[in-house]
Amino acid sequence: MRVIIDRGIPFLEGVIEPYAQVLYLSPEEITPAVVKDVDAMFVRTRTRINKELLHGSKVRFVATATIGFDHIDQDYCREASIRWVSCPGCNAQAVCDYVEEAISSIKSGERALTIGVVGYGHVGKLVAQMAQRRGYKVLLSDPPLGIGMSLEQLAPLCDILTFHTPLTHEGEHPTYHLCDVNILRLCKPNTLIINAARGGVIDENALTYRLIASSPHRLTASIDCWEGEPNLNRELLKHVALASFHIAGYSVEGKMRASEMCLKAFCKFFSLPILSINKKVVPLHGDSEEGWLVRITEQLKASPEHFEQLRKQYRLR
Repeated sequence: MRVIIDRGIPFLEGVIEPYAQVLYLSPEEITPAVVKDVDAMFVRTRTRINKELLHGSKVRFVATATIGFDHIDQDYCREASIRWVSCPGCNAQAVCDYVEEAISSIKSGERALTIGVVGYGHVGKLVAQMAQRRGYKVLLSDPPLGIGMSLEQLAPLCDILTFHTPLTHEGEHPTYHLCDVNILRLCKPNTLIINAARGGVIDENALTYRLIASSPHRLTASIDCWEGEPNLNRELLKHVALASFHIAGYSVEGKMRASEMCLKAFCKFFSLPILSINKKVVPLHGDSEEGWLVRITEQLKASPEHFEQLRKQYRLR
């Protein structure tokens, strides 16, 4: 058996080798020619799992070490009988910590705040609990789960609007450009918009317009996920208060949990003994001191063309 593992996924080195030939590759090295004779893949969001990559290959199993799965063509995988799994909730606490840091950086000193949590899954629940501990009024919006109110009802009531939904384009409740020009018009002045979900959930051009609008209509924003990654909307980047390179969920605990979930699903699919991740080499903690998100913002604004490099070099919190 041959297996590809994205070299950005930690804790798996040497684990599967007794049962398979393993190739550790960067996303740009994962090409149709390389995957042709591969049986399984462990990937991240930078690898698009679709017909262009997998047609004619032997791939039967794909695990993405991420919460999000919009990089996976589910219809193609179903047609090609390819089993795929993601890691829901693996880095939920890390994303919650990011949201709290963004709020602390921008809304420190403000009291009696109302936060709107859009999406009440693993991350949304933790964010709501964190906000309640801080004494905020918490409002929810998750129409697919029948929870809370509509976004149109929610937006005018909030001082903070934070998004924690998957990115979907179809269905009864698509989330692509969920936060659009109409929603942004409903927001109160100085509302903090946070996107630590998926790029594309927010209409970036509409948000840019509201960030540079004349007072009292101006908003503020903290953006971790960008629609055009790694090619960012430079105008939006210029005007957001806080910006980061899609690392809200990057923590040692989150990475460890994702690797464990991928490995467990892999072993189950191929009827292998239960294997354990390799904890011998644990990435260093970093960027968790006071003001870490402000420092990241300065890095990205100074070198947006190095988005991928900054992301790769980021030390896990």
